[in-house]
Amino acid sequence: MNRNTEYEKKISEYGWDALLSLWKQIEDRKSDSEWGAGRAYEYLILRAFQLDGLKVRWPYNVGGLEQIDGVVYSDGIAFLIECKDHVEPVNIEPIAKLNHQLSRRPPNAMGIVFSYSGFTDSAVRLTPPRILLWQGDEVSYAIRKRYMRGGLMEKYCHCIENGLPEYHIQTEAL
Repeated sequence: MNRNTEYEKKISEYGWDALLSLWKQIEDRKSDSEWGAGRAYEYLILRAFQLDGLKVRWPYNVGGLEQIDGVVYSDGIAFLIECKDHVEPVNIEPIAKLNHQLSRRPPNAMGIVFSYSGFTDSAVRLTPPRILLWQGDEVSYAIRKRYMRGGLMEKYCHCIENGLPEYHIQTEAL
């Protein structure tokens, strides 16, 4: 069994309460020994969407060209996922990488970058509207409220209506 299959099997046993416990481990920076660097964050995000009723595609490689952290399908829209579990805010590089990956997909595909520590101001300003941004506190909120799909749709609608990929669900929506 390969490493990704092991992670998929492991996370599939997690319900909402177990995801909250895993989130606490991520916050305390204690998840890497059990999951590997950054893997707990990736699988937590995907499992939360799955528990909220969405179809997910677990992390995979595309012909040695790309590594995709996952895909989420919601309301007829495909969202490629990029996750960054860093202590420092994320700069433009992972956003540019995802934008390039999206350029190889149909034009209706969207992207989401999840950053545990948020984003630099320049990253937010330079993010194209095909990519939505999620910060760690929003992930925490969405998991506690079981609001992954709802948060995603709020972010998507805000982006469609305003042309802005940055929208904070915890403070602006509810």
